[in-house]
Amino acid sequence: MLRLITVWLLSCCALLARAADGQVHEYRLDNGLRLLVKEDHRAPVVVSQVWYRVGSSYEHDGITGISHVLEHMMFKGTERYGPGEFSRIIAENGGRENAFTSRDYTVYFQTLEKSRLPIAFELEADRMRNLRLDEKEFRKERQVVIEERRMRTEDRPESLAYEHFNAVAYLNSPYRIPVIGWMDDLEQLTIDDLKAWYRRWYAPNNATLVVAGDVDPEAVHRLARKWFGPLAPDERLAPPKRRREVKQLGERRLTVRLPAEVPYVLMGYKAPSLLTAEDPDEAYALEVLAGILDGGDAARLSRELVRGREIASSAGAGYDLYARQQTMLLLEANPARGHNLDEVEQALREAVARLRSERVAPDELARVKAQVVASRVYEDDSVFYQAMKLGRLVSIGLDWRLADEYVPRIRAVTAEAVRRVARRYLVDDHLTVARLEPLPMDAEARARQRRARMGGDHVR
Repeated sequence: MLRLITVWLLSCCALLARAADGQVHEYRLDNGLRLLVKEDHRAPVVVSQVWYRVGSSYEHDGITGISHVLEHMMFKGTERYGPGEFSRIIAENGGRENAFTSRDYTVYFQTLEKSRLPIAFELEADRMRNLRLDEKEFRKERQVVIEERRMRTEDRPESLAYEHFNAVAYLNSPYRIPVIGWMDDLEQLTIDDLKAWYRRWYAPNNATLVVAGDVDPEAVHRLARKWFGPLAPDERLAPPKRRREVKQLGERRLTVRLPAEVPYVLMGYKAPSLLTAEDPDEAYALEVLAGILDGGDAARLSRELVRGREIASSAGAGYDLYARQQTMLLLEANPARGHNLDEVEQALREAVARLRSERVAPDELARVKAQVVASRVYEDDSVFYQAMKLGRLVSIGLDWRLADEYVPRIRAVTAEAVRRVARRYLVDDHLTVARLEPLPMDAEARARQRRARMGGDHVR
């Protein structure tokens, strides 16, 4: 009998633990720091992320790339811990850490065994307000970023074309600024620029702390109050004014000529994000539309342009639902051997025209929606991406509860809604086209591009 009672109690505990999984608890510290805690008790692991509401879209001409350079400097020590000590301490405790900068936010994160969470909090709280910005370390790290720009952008023809594309597509939107910054601005960046940027944006009232994993929310709250609570807010902090992109009055085109192995075409149609859309349903319809064009091997661009007509060696589409500013629906392709940019561009235009003129068939729409939903559901298998979804939403100004609305909103999209947004936004007056026309490559150019490909994308 006792054994049956014990088994019953253990079963109840397991059910309660599973019931707690997925719950999000929100807190606000007196200094303005926002804390979100999501329970997931499947493994004794915790993810801690600090999201600062600052990125390249907060920058202006002359200091572009400063948010990314500051991200590098955040690992160069405080008065208490020397350069590299943050990473060393996390590694000694069996954890992994890194950071990244985007257009709309800068994020620092650690993955640890759950009992090690206090270590991450102590270190992050220290560098939130006590970063030591040393001139010698700054000069060294600025050069690292300059070399990173050379490798990740200037030695990659398609990346460089994309950078020029954004600078033409956007006239006054801060999305015209590359995250890594323009080379001339990086070379002229000073330690005083960095100190001012750090003082302006790195404060508890401009940050969100997201914790996900095998944790007790109230215990995390107490821990956050202990380490982050004493930090002073910045009362001068004011978010930047939102800059609306001026209305585009006609198609824009640019040609990029540089040494490259293959031609490339990139097309972008101005479209609202979820935050900027007058009707949120339109944003979800654009998300499905992107999936129709590029949602795996069965999607239209791969099925028709790559495998069917074989005029493109690769083709894809993308849309950023969670952008802080107006965004674009992007299409890209490389011509297959024996075909040219004119043919590929025309094929992409035909794919868009078909979306405007025809409703998507019910079976295709159902398959695409299932695939879009599945990719989002699979993300929840990762504690890291559970935290990412919450941090990304609040950092651009949306409610974190919208994460739970994604699946039902996608499932509610109709074929007529897809055609309606295609007709409204995928029009020539909203279009910018960039074409990369390769120039001959010498041995040195080939070596640089090969090194760039082998180097891969890295965060820090």
